[in-house]
Parts: sequence; C-alpha cells; structure tokens
Amino acid sequence: MTQESTDKIVPVTANTLAVGVMGLDLQEGIQVPRRRVFAWAFWDWATQPFNTVLLTFVWVPSYLTSTFFIDPALVGTAGEEAALGQLASNLGYGITIAGLLIALLAPVMGQRADRAGRQKLQLFIFTALLIVAQLGLAFVQPGAEWFWMGVALIAIGSVFGEIAGVSYNALLISVSTPKTVGKVSGLGWGFGYLGGIVALTIVVGLILGGILDGEQGTTFQIIALGATVWTIIFVIPIFLSVPEPPKRAADEKVGFLRSYIELGRSIARLWRETRPTFWFLLASAVYRDGLSAVFTFGSVIAAIVFGFGFTDLVIFGIALNIVAGVSTILAGRLDDRFGPKLVILISVFGLVACTLIVFFFADLGSGLFWAVGIVLAAFVGPAQAASRSFLARVTPAGREGEVFGLYATTGRAAGWMASLLWGVFIAIAANQTLFGILGISIVLAAGGIMLLFVKAPERTSA
Repeated sequence: MTQESTDKIVPVTANTLAVGVMGLDLQEGIQVPRRRVFAWAFWDWATQPFNTVLLTFVWVPSYLTSTFFIDPALVGTAGEEAALGQLASNLGYGITIAGLLIALLAPVMGQRADRAGRQKLQLFIFTALLIVAQLGLAFVQPGAEWFWMGVALIAIGSVFGEIAGVSYNALLISVSTPKTVGKVSGLGWGFGYLGGIVALTIVVGLILGGILDGEQGTTFQIIALGATVWTIIFVIPIFLSVPEPPKRAADEKVGFLRSYIELGRSIARLWRETRPTFWFLLASAVYRDGLSAVFTFGSVIAAIVFGFGFTDLVIFGIALNIVAGVSTILAGRLDDRFGPKLVILISVFGLVACTLIVFFFADLGSGLFWAVGIVLAAFVGPAQAASRSFLARVTPAGREGEVFGLYATTGRAAGWMASLLWGVFIAIAANQTLFGILGISIVLAAGGIMLLFVKAPERTSA
C-alpha cells in the first residue's frame, strides 16, 4: 500500500449535516496495514500505567491519599477518617484545576496542530512531558509537606496526557475506515486496558516476590520510576508507523492568542454546519467527565470507605482491567453494527445504576464493592471507545485535531464538574468520602439525558 492510496477522496456517505468531506470518508475502500493499526493502539498501552497504576489503583489511593500524608498523631485515632477525607477532597480540587487547564489548552493545541499538519509532533512533545511528570512522582516522599507536590504532578500529568490524547485520537483517522472505526477505536481502548493488566500484574509479582512492600514509601517511588520506563519503551511504534491525517490546505498561520478567536469561530461553524457534532460535544462534556471520575476516584472510595489495602487494590485493578478490556473490544463490534449512540447510552445509565447501588448499600461491605466494580468496569471502556468512534464518524477532513481538541475539552476537560462535586459533597458530609460518589452520579445522569437528544450518525453497511 503506497502513501498515495491513503489520500483518496470520496463523497460524503453519512447524513451528518456536515459540509465537505468527513476525514474518515477519505479512507473509504482503503486497506489499512494491520501493523499500522497495532502501532497506533500501542500508545494506549504505553501510557496506561499513568492512568491505571499511578492515578487509579496504586499510587494515588495507596500512597497519596493514605496515612503516609497525614499527621502521624492522627493515625489509628478517631480523626484519621476525616483527615483521609480531607486528602480525597483536596485531590478533587487539584484535578479540577487540571480540568480547567485542559479546557483552555486542548482545543487550541489541536487546532494549531491541524493547521501545521503536525499531529505526530504534538503527540511526541506532550507524551514526553507526561513522561517527565511521571518521573517527578518518583521523588515525592511521605509527609504532609509533600502532598501538594504529588497532587500537582498528578494534575500536570493529566493535562499533558490529555493534550497528547488529542493528537492520538486525531490519528484514528489514519488507521481506520468508515467500516472499521468502531472496531479500531475499541482495539485502542482494549490495548490500554491490557497494558494496565500487565503493569498491575508486574506490581503484584514484585510484591509477592518480596521486592516491593506497600508499607514503605520507597515502594511507590519505584513504581513511579517503573511506569516512566514503560512509557518510554512502548510509545516508539506509533512514531515509526502511523502517518499524519490529511492536512488542512491553504490556512494562514495565526498566533497563539488569536487561536482562541479562531476557536470561537470554529465552534460557531460547527453549530452552523455540523450540528450533530456540536450537540455531541456538549453532551459528552458532561458524561465523559463522569466516566473519568469513576476511575479517578473509585479506588479512593475502595481504600478509604471499604478498607482495601495495597495488594487488594492491585488485584482489584487487574480484575477490572480484564473485564473492561474484553468488554471494550466486544463493544467495538456492537458499535459498528448498532451504532455508537446505543452503546454509550446503555453504558452511561448502567454506570449511574452502579454508583447509586454502591452509595445506598455500602453497609454490605467490600463484597458489594467488588461485585459492582466488575459490572461498572464492563460499562466504562465501551462508553469511552464508542464516544471516540461517534466523533470520528462526524469529523470533517482536515479538522481532526481541532474537533478532537474540543472533544478533550468537553470530555475530560469539563473534569472540573465531577471532581468539584466530588470535593463539595465530601465537604458537606463532614469529610465522609462515600458521599463524593453522589457528585459523580449526578454528572453521569445529566450527560446521558443530554445524549438522548443528539442525532446519531448513520451506520455504514458492512
């Protein structure tokens, strides 16, 4: 397959109300090399330790929001729970700030990458910055005075990872066709979850082998260093094998500040020309924030509310990633057959039910959390993958980075909503961490209701 063949232009096939050619339609009739697809998917594998090991299941719940960072005099006393709740609430505020930064930067960075035809360069820069943030976590020592440094690095890593993800998502156009986009998007998420499984399994192996000890702060510093090395090794394939998506032609160069004016015009143009894309971005602003919060704060609840220890959280993480990975790959095929909207709706409202069950039946203990967590994991991945494929189906050619930048803004970047409500509900409930789940439930439900009114793209016949 020559590069020339990837530049084929065909008429619009989907009734999306978009003007011009959808970027995905340029791939109609093309056979994308399998090695290119897997090279793209490996980026999810490479960056997954930040999300799975550091943010979700190990570093944050077992270290940053644990007794390592509270006054030693409170450990084992009646004040310990409130002190841990305060850490959880403060973490939520840190993630809120990160979300606001993503909202400000992601769409503009995506737009500028489109204009320059440099999605891969932007992906490289922000992946490298994510690696630096991960490395910084290896230097965070136990003690209350180090807590905010840990929060800052987690927040900064989230910002860099999300902006890198803008370009990564934009490259989905280069490795899929209208008939395979759901499957390929699901494969990417599946690779991510598989990477999380392998990384967490390595952590378990090191614990059982006596090399790591969850009672020592140095354990978590070593884990952060290991995640850094993992990312460095596995990000290489995407830069060697995946081509740039089609470049927007004949655009003038604009300065960074003027990019925000262009962003406003872009949003107005989406409203005029691609109405379903506009409404989808708005709906996803809400429910995708809830999806992010489920994984960000779920293990914090497991540790503080249900008493999960270090090893418990790692094993829990492995189980959830296995379920999420399998369900995501399977749901990708359902996406291509039944459309992404149905997959998203079932997943989002399934998640609402799971979060409410945890809140109202928390007295049943860790067994309940295990059972609901497994069901919850089966919904999160499919919703994420189907959201990406939905947007890929309605994105005009040459505007992939711009639109996926908005996607980052309206998904994770609206991260201030769920994380803020998480912190507020905990504070209102006198630092009872369990109440934070109500904030997540509200955001998920609101997003699902909004999606009901979004026009879905027509499915391409297999």
